[in-house]
Amino acid sequence: MLYSTVIYIHIISAILSIGPFFVLIPMLKKMKLAKSHEEMTAYVTTFSLAIQIVKHSGHVLILSGIYILWSGGYSLTSPFILMTITLLILSLVFLARAFKPTMRTFNTPQYDHKYFIDKLTKSVWIYTILLLIMLWFMVTKPALW
Repeated sequence: MLYSTVIYIHIISAILSIGPFFVLIPMLKKMKLAKSHEEMTAYVTTFSLAIQIVKHSGHVLILSGIYILWSGGYSLTSPFILMTITLLILSLVFLARAFKPTMRTFNTPQYDHKYFIDKLTKSVWIYTILLLIMLWFMVTKPALW
């Protein structure tokens, strides 16, 4: 019963780790066309909230994944585990460097609207692709070697 509950929690946290990015993609298009500072501030606030949801659900995802790995009898040397851990480390480093420094430029002299939107758009796509690849490894569990 506990194992099944943790798997459910793991799946929900995976959805919350990926899902907000599918809302951010169309929102970035609207941010590009924002006419006022107030409108842009609302978008930036929403974007920041989405990143916080992704970050905190990622913590739950990692903790539940460790429990599943430990109690499910999976080997750390399984290809899908090794590849997921590798991508997880890459995505954590990327997440830390991709969004926060860019978001901090808003309302500062360094803020450049076009660069800001382009950087966030590129970061959203890269991070989404990394997460989808990790999801693929977890669902298909391929035997790569």
